[in-house]
Amino acid sequence: MDGDDAQGAPLAGRVALVAGATRGAGRGIAVELGAAGATVYVTGRSTAGRRSEYDRPETIEETAELVDRAGGTGVAVPTDHLVHEEVRALVERIDREQGRLDVLVNDVWGGELLVEWDVPVWEHDLAKGLRLLHLAVDTHLVTAHFALPLLIRRPGGLLVEMTDGTADYNAVTYRLSPFYDLAKVAVNRMGWSHAQDLAKHGATAVSLTPGWLRSEMMLEMFGVREDNWRDALDAEPHFAISETPRFVGRAVAALAADPDRPRWNGESLSSGGLAQVYGFTDLDGSRPDAWRYIVEVQDAGKPADVTGYR
Repeated sequence: MDGDDAQGAPLAGRVALVAGATRGAGRGIAVELGAAGATVYVTGRSTAGRRSEYDRPETIEETAELVDRAGGTGVAVPTDHLVHEEVRALVERIDREQGRLDVLVNDVWGGELLVEWDVPVWEHDLAKGLRLLHLAVDTHLVTAHFALPLLIRRPGGLLVEMTDGTADYNAVTYRLSPFYDLAKVAVNRMGWSHAQDLAKHGATAVSLTPGWLRSEMMLEMFGVREDNWRDALDAEPHFAISETPRFVGRAVAALAADPDRPRWNGESLSSGGLAQVYGFTDLDGSRPDAWRYIVEVQDAGKPADVTGYR
């Protein structure tokens, strides 16, 4: 990597896999890894020819095109991360085509249509709850099982386990459903657990959470677009602390480009917290620190005021 690459494309020559990159945080992460010069394999079940049960318009092919436009190389590979042979074939393809894997982002989720909020376990639809856990937890373990042997082939690899909420926050806060709560705590713990094994091979594992995310589905729920998202503040004033998916994408890109990233091994991190360390901003130039805001303002019952938090 020459000087120009180090400044303008710090991840040139690196290969990443973003598992669950169809929309939301996964798409934002894939695009920002591409903007840093990486080759990014993007996976999901929603393709140009077939939609998942979400029945939404976003596809992995669109994500790959966005990676290309950002300056990287996007490769869309339809993959159901619960199907072992599909994940095995995906990793074998990356090995065959690239011979390396430098960054693995486990962002598979798929639970929005399954979770029932503020419902105890005996009232929650059991099949939906268990399906949520399979999608949110099993997929991460299956992907790690097949992909980490390629990641550790070279020292310096990075595994990012994507979740909702920091380990500290989730440890003392009930996340509104036993199934959702368990899913998000489990993924935080996976970041710590994998770190114990990866450190022996010169690799780093972390868990990472975005803040209140302006994903496609969240914007649609509020009836707004990215260009007028503040109109949603009438319905939910605390949405003022929200961030684009590209913000957490920049957090992952910063970690991947940091030669001193082993200092984070096993840590539970947030996009807003890492922005304070690395100095990146969201697309509008702000630096939202959502989890500090959520604790100090939102959960504390104070009026919405993002002064000092973005």
